[in-house]
Amino acid sequence: MQNREYGNLVAGEIRTSASRENTPDINPADTREVLGVFPSMTEDEVVEAVESAAEAFRAWKDLTPIARGAYLFQAANLFRDRAESIARDITREVGKTIKEARVEVANTANFFEYFAGFGRQPQGDHLPDERSGVFTYTQREPIGVVGLITPWNDPLLTTARKLAPALISGNTVVLKPAPDTPLAAWHLAEVFRDVELPGGVINTVTGSASMIGNVLLEHPAVNGISFTGSTRVGKELTRRAGERSELRIQTEMGGKNASLVLADADFAKSADTIVAGAFAQGGQRCTATSRVVVTEEAHGSLMETLVARTQDIRVGNGLDESTAMGPVVNQGQLDRILGAVERGKDEGGTVVAGGSRLTEDAYEHGYFVAPTVIDGVDPEAGVAQEEIFGPVLSVIRTSDLEEGVRIVNGTGYGLSASIFTENLAAAHYFARHAEAGNISVNLPTAGWSVHLPFGGFKDSGSAFKEQGREGLQFYTRVRTVAMNVTPR
Repeated sequence: MQNREYGNLVAGEIRTSASRENTPDINPADTREVLGVFPSMTEDEVVEAVESAAEAFRAWKDLTPIARGAYLFQAANLFRDRAESIARDITREVGKTIKEARVEVANTANFFEYFAGFGRQPQGDHLPDERSGVFTYTQREPIGVVGLITPWNDPLLTTARKLAPALISGNTVVLKPAPDTPLAAWHLAEVFRDVELPGGVINTVTGSASMIGNVLLEHPAVNGISFTGSTRVGKELTRRAGERSELRIQTEMGGKNASLVLADADFAKSADTIVAGAFAQGGQRCTATSRVVVTEEAHGSLMETLVARTQDIRVGNGLDESTAMGPVVNQGQLDRILGAVERGKDEGGTVVAGGSRLTEDAYEHGYFVAPTVIDGVDPEAGVAQEEIFGPVLSVIRTSDLEEGVRIVNGTGYGLSASIFTENLAAAHYFARHAEAGNISVNLPTAGWSVHLPFGGFKDSGSAFKEQGREGLQFYTRVRTVAMNVTPR
């Protein structure tokens, strides 16, 4: 597969680009390995992909939801059949462990299977009318062509989270994968081509992010954009989408997720859970635990176990079954993470685990960082406020539950938060007052099943949720119909 030239799926065909400009797909565990090269499409080619989706929309919309769901069921089965080969490519492309990649492929199949089932669910409501002899109902219908802009950290799963509800609702799609992970999108395109999805229903585009974004924002055929990525980019997309009243925008953005640990918590279980939430996928998850807020009386006991568990993490190539944490995705990400650690120290924090790049022997050609814990962090420090998106955990002390919740809420983000306690009243207080869209008790901040509504508050995302029944709302609009059915 090395140096293989890939194309994009447009109008049901795999096409190369007239530009002949290609971007290499690099293995972050060993940067000497090129997984393939992907085309930088021209603006005209991206426009053609949008117009292909627009042309396919009417016929796809007119299929029954049950017929659309059949394609999704077939896709789910194919993902399961190809799970191991796809998982290995995800590991080579992103750097996550093979175990994490297998879970990603499994959940991708689950997303398509779950939303396929909505093909047999009610598509509206029968409503009473004040007028005698009038039959009134609502019907949900697709919004049209939707642009999906997806991230590199969960390149297949996040795409499925958006694509499945878009398709079952009757929309057609233009998918722009992250430049670091185009191979995952290629696998998805292959699956849907093999289930003989009608041409133009899904189109993939690779190349300049700004140019593709401009096309999706400005082309009159595009009726919605669903974006997952940084808060900065998400806010800019939202601002520009506001210039077109008919363009709907959904954003799932950053997080600075916190776990609050009270004195009555089980410290061993709390530490295990926090470490899993902080360092799985190298901390490169929007829901990763980035802060630990711990009461003074619990601090010593928690930290002893937390540091030991962190130091026990085996870092290495994700294809090695014994690896617990792989590399970070690219040089830019590596530099940002190491820079955040240095800022944390400058701000008065103490690195008690990790804190450096790993470069010896098997680490020589990869972007490897030791999982890092910084103690004594001020809640207002930059390392406690800014999303790092890497294996860095800041520890902040608090006096009690109420102050702890204020610290948890004390950032611009509000995606996910957790509490560790055996006190039921404290758990309910936290669930009521923590300003986050996803709350867990004695569980990690990360890991939300496909049927559970997902999305954040504040700068973590828009009002439209993903996943679950709520995940359909962004991709549909409601029409109300009233009929006079009085017999003549």
